[in-house]
Amino acid sequence: MSGLRQAIKSATHRGLGKAVHRHRPLSRRGIQERLFTFAFRKLVYPQIWEDPVVDMQALRLQPTDRVIAIASGGCNVLSYLTADPAEVIAVDLNGAHIALNKLKLCGLAELDDHGSFFEFFGRADRRDNIATYNARLRPHLDQDSRDYWEARGVDGRRRIEAFARNFYRHGLLGRFIGAGHVVAKLYGKKLDAVLAAETLDQQRFAFEREIAPLFDKRLVRWLARRPTTLYGLGIPPSQYRALAGDGPDGIAMVLKRRVERLACDFPVRENYFAWQAFGRRYAAAAPSLPPYLQAENFDRVRARADRVKTYHGSLTDRLAAEPDASLDAYVLLDAQDWMNDAVLMELWTQIRRTARPGARVIFRTAADERLLPGRVPDEILNAFSYDEAISRELGARDRSSIYGAFHLYVRSHD
Repeated sequence: MSGLRQAIKSATHRGLGKAVHRHRPLSRRGIQERLFTFAFRKLVYPQIWEDPVVDMQALRLQPTDRVIAIASGGCNVLSYLTADPAEVIAVDLNGAHIALNKLKLCGLAELDDHGSFFEFFGRADRRDNIATYNARLRPHLDQDSRDYWEARGVDGRRRIEAFARNFYRHGLLGRFIGAGHVVAKLYGKKLDAVLAAETLDQQRFAFEREIAPLFDKRLVRWLARRPTTLYGLGIPPSQYRALAGDGPDGIAMVLKRRVERLACDFPVRENYFAWQAFGRRYAAAAPSLPPYLQAENFDRVRARADRVKTYHGSLTDRLAAEPDASLDAYVLLDAQDWMNDAVLMELWTQIRRTARPGARVIFRTAADERLLPGRVPDEILNAFSYDEAISRELGARDRSSIYGAFHLYVRSHD
């Protein structure tokens, strides 16, 4: 490993530790936090689990807008291009996520058409994808991304070969969903029964018959009570505690209500999150696809792909490099659930400094809570207005269904 790549890796480890570690290393919670950061250094999200349609409704992106977003799996960063912003700055502490974003951007630039792009990143399960990578993508990737995708795992395969074996079954999230399917099969249940439904009533019937009974099983309840179980969802110990406290009847019932909403509240023909959760794949056509994978959006996304700039590091550090009053939209995902008060204040100090009047800030929380009041100083938060009505409305529209709340703050014009 080169000195530069080792320095980047070390910076990532420090950034993750700063974001997640709150307790002494040898304490019970401290050990849990360090186990999480160890797991999070690898690929976590082959697909991001925030609804980009809801994001864009909140952000109201304009052609002059500069957006900064946590990159994650890149689905939302690329989907924002359908709204025609001037620039999207994609930042992530996880080097695997940056490598995935760069691979998608390379695919947009080098693959022939929507069909070939969808075969690689939508189906992501064809042996021909490896030949496509070797001939069409590899020569155009930067060295760090190439090194990531060509490194071999414990099974001796290069990481890029995941795109020949259903990429969406890989990463921490993919394996977590796969484990859920294994547990369902142990009890004779089929999670994908929801996907065969043609109406919401049929979806609810499938949920009540195939999914709901699982949450009454002793094994499922035992697993849900272990914070390490939910590391596969990218949920650190601090976020687990917030999630567990979001209902009076325990973590298993909180999870059941979230899964029920995913299975029952949105038509599956319009909800690609349901296809990933219950089918471990995408459906073949819109609207059960992320916007960036939809055929009707391909030409626009490709033409605007050079507006995406990727950075491996912390969002706060990236903001510190931006001029005053230079950004219009901020996408924080659920990362603030991880942060202690000092880290939150550093982040929001930079958001206030870099936000133009009218700038929009969106994020999610595991629990149904405001999160920031009482933790970020009033002199910072008072520069923004919180739109509770719109936050509630858009949270109810979020098809991913896994969060307790959606939040929108708007920078004042004073």
